[in-house]
This record gives sequence, structure tokens and C-alpha cells, in this order.
Amino acid sequence: MKKDEPAAGKEAAAGEFAGERIAKVIARAGICSRRDAERLIEEGRVSVDGEVLKSPARNVGPDNVVVVDGKPLAGPDRTRLWRYHKPAGLVTTHKDPEGRRTVFDALRTQLPRVISIGRLDLNSEGLLLLTNDGALARRLELPETGWTRRYRVRVHGTPDPERLAALAKGITVEGIQYGGIEAAIDRVQGRNAWLTVGLKEGKNREVRRVLEHLGLQVSRLIRIAYGPFQLGMMEPGGVDEVPPKVIREQLGLKAPKRVHGTADSPVLPPAPKPADGRPPRKPRPVTAQSSPRRPETLPPRGRRSL
Repeated sequence: MKKDEPAAGKEAAAGEFAGERIAKVIARAGICSRRDAERLIEEGRVSVDGEVLKSPARNVGPDNVVVVDGKPLAGPDRTRLWRYHKPAGLVTTHKDPEGRRTVFDALRTQLPRVISIGRLDLNSEGLLLLTNDGALARRLELPETGWTRRYRVRVHGTPDPERLAALAKGITVEGIQYGGIEAAIDRVQGRNAWLTVGLKEGKNREVRRVLEHLGLQVSRLIRIAYGPFQLGMMEPGGVDEVPPKVIREQLGLKAPKRVHGTADSPVLPPAPKPADGRPPRKPRPVTAQSSPRRPETLPPRGRRSL
């Protein structure tokens, strides 16, 4: 009998890791964040099949009954995505230790619980993508996705076309290595200029730090595109949900799987790789259907000098 005990132990261990972590399941149902879900569990407010949990180290599957604060957990919502025109002066975080107003404070009455795909700092504005699917957010933030973040940037100073062009090879600023950056001059007016900047990494304050390294002080930064999704004609503070069909077409989502008896969030395929040395086809831009005109917040595009 003792010979059978290790096998039984292995079987139990395998069952323990089937399904998904309980905190993740609670978060995806829109109750709270994963970290807050772990706190609920530690406070004894979560049960599985009638058993009150004492630790978040528990996986659950479709047949488990999860109850939070006495209420059965609803199944996760379908994957949803929104375009939001973030105005300057809002912090892209759920809780700010300095008490500043956040993006999620501004959207609390308009949207369910969402998370941002990447961030825009306090003084930056423009397109911010929001989703209810944490896995989707993590996937689209990766540089391997190959999506370009594009910005219109107003700078004070005289931009040097040659130094801007050299950014395509990457640059190191204060020990931080930044990947290739596309930068072009749109218009110069006195000591100010408007640039169009494109990058794929999106490190913290990357555009500001790189341009300041070139002697250009950023006075306004507007993100106008994130991959195929564009700011278009959205007014500051405006929010627009991306239709499910567009999400499937642009993100190449696979068929949904089943978790807890409902359709779970679709799974993204691996990042596309070039075939025969050719880059993948560029996705069609996704904007509001209303008008092709440029946003009034942006200056008209002039001839590039690069």
C-alpha cells in the first residue's frame, strides 16, 4: 500500500493545479483586482464549494461554486475594449498615493471595472485603450506584439533632422537603452516645432526623456494611435467601445474556451512573425466612423523635412 501513496500524492497535486487561480477568476468576474481578491480570501470572505478559503493558493474549475461575501460568483464577461481620449491632468492608475484624480475616477460611472493597456503620464493626453481582460492588456503591452504607438509632440527648441533620424537605430539615455524610434518634423514655428514620433516599446516617459536628451523640451504630448486603433475625432474625455467584430479582426482572437460554465475571454495567438523576410501586413486603422478629419486638438500636418 505504501508504494501506492506517492502516486496518490502526485494525482492530488495534479488536481490542485487544474483550472485557474481563484484570485484571477474573481478579478476577471469584475469584482475587484487580483490583489484585492487575495485580500478578500485572507479575510475569510471567499468560499469554494462551501469551504471557506484561508489562502489564495487554490485553483478552481468550471464545476466549482465560488461565493464572495455570500453571493455566487458570476461568470466572466466577454472580452471588451474601449478607446478613451485621456485629457491632461489625470493619472493612469487605480489608486494614487498623492490623491490626484485618476482616469478610473473619471470613468467610474461610465464603464465597468477596466484596466489600461499601457499608460499615459499626468501631463500626456490622447488615446488610451481600456479593457476588462487582464490577459489581453498584458499581451498588447509587449513590444513583441509589433504595434507602434504614435504621438504628436510639441517641443520648444530647434530639432536637428539628422539627430532625429539617428533615433531609428536606438539610443541610450542615462544608462537606459531605448529601441528604434521614428521621428519626423511636421512644422516649425519660431522656437517651437511639432513632431510625429512612433515607437514600439513605450518605456516610462520614453518620448520626453529621449527628446530632452536631444535638447528639446516637450510642452505637449498627444498619443494619436496605438497599433491599428486611432484617436480620430474623439473629444477629450470621450470614450467609445470597440465592436466585438473589430476586436476579433484586429487582434486575431481564437475561439473562446469554457470556464465556470460561461464563454471565457478569447486567447491571443503568438505575435506574428515575418514570412520570407517580409513584414506582416499592417492592420486597418480603427477610428470612429463619423469623420476622417484630423482632431481639432492637433495642428495641420505640414511637409516633413526628414
